[in-house]
Amino acid sequence: MSRPEQEIEVKFILNDLPGLAARVQALGGRVIAPRVHELNLRFDTPDLALTREHRVLRLRQDASAVMTYKGPADLGQGVSARQEIEFQVGDFQAARHLLEALGYRVSIWYEKYRTTYELGEVHVTLDEMPFGSFAEIEGPDAPAIRTAAAALKLDWEARCTTSYLALFDQLRAARGLEAHNLSFEELQGASTAPEDFGLRYADQEI
Repeated sequence: MSRPEQEIEVKFILNDLPGLAARVQALGGRVIAPRVHELNLRFDTPDLALTREHRVLRLRQDASAVMTYKGPADLGQGVSARQEIEFQVGDFQAARHLLEALGYRVSIWYEKYRTTYELGEVHVTLDEMPFGSFAEIEGPDAPAIRTAAAALKLDWEARCTTSYLALFDQLRAARGLEAHNLSFEELQGASTAPEDFGLRYADQEI
């Protein structure tokens, strides 16, 4: 089982996001967070010390404002497992000003539309990213996540344990993009394919 303050998850790139949503619902999944736009600000020191140490300090605005810290990921069980400390803050802009007053700066920002389902002991999030559609499955341990993926007819071998920002870096390198932030505006009109990320569609055979 997961320890407190731990995130255990995998991602899958999707060919048919509505199709996966239908399968989640058919299995009894219920929406616990309706589709919402997320704005995420990634903070770092001026010398990018957090990035070098594979740590994340993030401020997110969706239906509420949330501060998140994530430690380096452990990929030993075929999933991404990392320390996660997350809590709501009352004022998004005040939280941003606090971090900036402490010497942090926004190193990059990214956005997406996210719908979150509860399916048994896992959460399934459907993410509409500027570079494609993805699903994340988060659960108490690797076997629970793998079981849910199988029930949803997702190819386990097509899973991804890389962060969205790391995928963005791969895309920029593959396509020679000059975009700095992972935004719908900056990637408007950009052509992308799973191969840009070293991935394949997890729902391709359905």
